[in-house]
Amino acid sequence: MIIISAFLNVLNNIWPYAIAILLFLVLIVIHEFGHFIAAKLLGVRVNEFALGMGPKLLKWGKGETQYSINLLPIGGYCAMEGEDESSGDARAFCNKKPWRRFLIVVMGAVFNLILGLILVGITLIPQERFTTTTVDSFRENAVSVQYGLQEGDKITHVDGRKIFTTYDLSYAFSNVDDGMIDITVKRNGKKVELKDVKFANEEFDGISYLTVDFYVVGREKTFTSFISQTFDTAISNCAVVYRSLIDLIAGRYGISAMSGPVGVTAAIGSVAKQSLIDIIPIMALITINLGLFNLLPLPALDGGRLVFILFEMIFRKPVPQKYEAIVHAVGMILLLALMAVISFKDIWMLITG
Repeated sequence: MIIISAFLNVLNNIWPYAIAILLFLVLIVIHEFGHFIAAKLLGVRVNEFALGMGPKLLKWGKGETQYSINLLPIGGYCAMEGEDESSGDARAFCNKKPWRRFLIVVMGAVFNLILGLILVGITLIPQERFTTTTVDSFRENAVSVQYGLQEGDKITHVDGRKIFTTYDLSYAFSNVDDGMIDITVKRNGKKVELKDVKFANEEFDGISYLTVDFYVVGREKTFTSFISQTFDTAISNCAVVYRSLIDLIAGRYGISAMSGPVGVTAAIGSVAKQSLIDIIPIMALITINLGLFNLLPLPALDGGRLVFILFEMIFRKPVPQKYEAIVHAVGMILLLALMAVISFKDIWMLITG
């Protein structure tokens, strides 16, 4: 009985993280499947489609493509003929027209973004009403009303950044040092600029947040508003991802604010212990993050490959493959080094609590 109890205790602690790893793999498979289906439709030979990395646990063939499940659940790949080397095969990736290669490369990120849109829609289904960015009323002793914000104001920009939903409105209110922001509102059909609007300030985990001292107008749930809210929320997630990256580069956040696969898996596992339903919005943000990150014009990422393809499309001449390979190899080394540092940080934080 002691052994069974110990086993059940271990299982109870492990299963949330097993689910997190599985969901993480699903996002990677979706990304690689985007490359895979585009390659198949555009006439490129796919040699292997793999789930996981490292030694093969299981493999089987169907037609010209080998499918495999590998030992390490840390990624996956879609290996196309002539993807990183020259090939005499007429169906090789390297021998296809640039526009075909462009579509194949970009479809991985597109599939992630489509999945993100679907997951956002799922999170909105239980909601009876939707939020807007229009001020409905103020809380007691609200500070912002003294600086010009009024009931009925529709907030469109904060510090020059476009606001789509209350989600990126909340992000815009984070990490503001002096407690004051510039707000652009739509008031009675006219654009109004409010400078240095003051809010109360509080700090959490080293990040300063402005206290939102007003309530927003609700929105009736209809088929039209559901579709609109789904797209707005997905766009809002995209905006937050890019703004977070810009803020990271600008030094507003340190490396402690970054998380790699270890940190993400731990975060998902922690949420899974509380509620599996709550994983969905996190997965939506992660898959959107994965899609957008891969589109960054950096070596070794899909965005880096797209830069070389665009160069060829514009100048009608490809960059010699050996030089492109060197750029991607160096980029991959730097990316892996960064991931190693972040993963070490994540592991250290898990150990130290």
